[in-house]
Amino acid sequence: MSNINKVKYRFPEGFWWGSAASATQTEGAADVEGKGKNIWDHWYEVEPNRFFNGVGPEKTSQFYYKYKEDIQLMKEIGHNSFRMSISWSRLIPNGVGEVNPKAVEFYNNVINEFIENGVEPFVGLFHFDMPMELQKIGGWVNREVVDAYEAYAKTCFELFGDRVKKWFTHNEPIVPVEGGYLYDFHYPNEIDFGKAVQVGYHTILSSARAIKAYKEMGQDGKIGIVLNLTPSYPRSENPADLKASVLADAFFNRSFLDPSVKGEFPQELVQILKEEGFMPVIEDGDLDIIKNNTVDILGVNYYQPRRVKAKENLPNPEAPFMPDRYFDNYVMPGRKMNPHRGWEIYEKGIYDILINLKENYGNIECFISENGMGVEGEEKFRDETGIIQDDYRIEFIQDHLKWVHKAIEEGSKAKGYHLWTFMDNWSWTNAYKNRYGFVSVNLDKDGERTIKKSGQWFKKLSENNGF
Repeated sequence: MSNINKVKYRFPEGFWWGSAASATQTEGAADVEGKGKNIWDHWYEVEPNRFFNGVGPEKTSQFYYKYKEDIQLMKEIGHNSFRMSISWSRLIPNGVGEVNPKAVEFYNNVINEFIENGVEPFVGLFHFDMPMELQKIGGWVNREVVDAYEAYAKTCFELFGDRVKKWFTHNEPIVPVEGGYLYDFHYPNEIDFGKAVQVGYHTILSSARAIKAYKEMGQDGKIGIVLNLTPSYPRSENPADLKASVLADAFFNRSFLDPSVKGEFPQELVQILKEEGFMPVIEDGDLDIIKNNTVDILGVNYYQPRRVKAKENLPNPEAPFMPDRYFDNYVMPGRKMNPHRGWEIYEKGIYDILINLKENYGNIECFISENGMGVEGEEKFRDETGIIQDDYRIEFIQDHLKWVHKAIEEGSKAKGYHLWTFMDNWSWTNAYKNRYGFVSVNLDKDGERTIKKSGQWFKKLSENNGF
């Protein structure tokens, strides 16, 4: 019997066990107590049909009203940390200018509640939710928004930096670039590679300027960025396939990873932008700011790999320029799939990322800031006691943690694992189609919370610091 609690994969002392979520996806209360509109509120108003079952961001999971209950549940299922984000348009309704006192009160209450319950808040400043007033002047295309963001970041550091010691400038900054300016899955739904490049550049500049401000203010925590790193695996060792994977990596991973950690942009990407005539507008002094204000810590979001091959056909010279002018996506035969999301499950990818960071990025301190499994129709797994038997999620987490553990044994400075997400939340245009949480949210019963089997299992994982 003594072997029952034997831990095969033990993690380093003080490992961060928890989960992650964002303001727009969980808070609800989208137009109360002084909150300004963000791009999601606006887009839902004008095109509700783009959202699964027409469910919008106005209600979501009601964290605004239920945060005390939710933080209790986090504590109950073994969280010692949690990544949240501040809603820029709640704190500064127009994006610039007046600070909303109700928002200050709310975020102070939330942060204090976390700390009182022994859950360390990791706080993100920007998680896809541009204030609508700033989007009207172009969003990240407009350099004025970089100034506005720096002022917003300073406001957050002043208000909350005495208690928050882990800050993140952006979450998955490539996503607003891809969604908003290339592939039409985020507002403003433009397809314009030139704007996409400028948006990416201004995002990196804003991150460096926030880091600079943080250091100049003498804040004593750590500040970083959260990137969704998706390893680009070539179909074969053929030089053409290898080159395709290097270029895909430069577009989608290194575009943000290199400037954030090394302070410089990948040469392959710069060369393509020059050749194709898409260099961003860069002002004097910008590159020095980026060079000298790199991150202290890196959050790594990992869901699936990217598999690529050399182009099968010549691109249409008349078509708008897109990154995939340089590669094709490759569907690997026999791949393991999450059928609900249509995503490949490739656990070793998480190890490959961590080893890459160790070998090529100075072994920067990092943690898995998101990893998770979205399942549609999860209610069918609810048993007679009312608990969702999500063994598939437990297996998914274990299979990824084994590779995180291996990377740590080989010297990676990975300090934690946060699941996406704590409770089922509103997933942008997918709304509540796929459920990701440790805790089920019943929208028909005023957002009633029920811990899933995975949540109970996570408590043991955290208590044992391994499995």
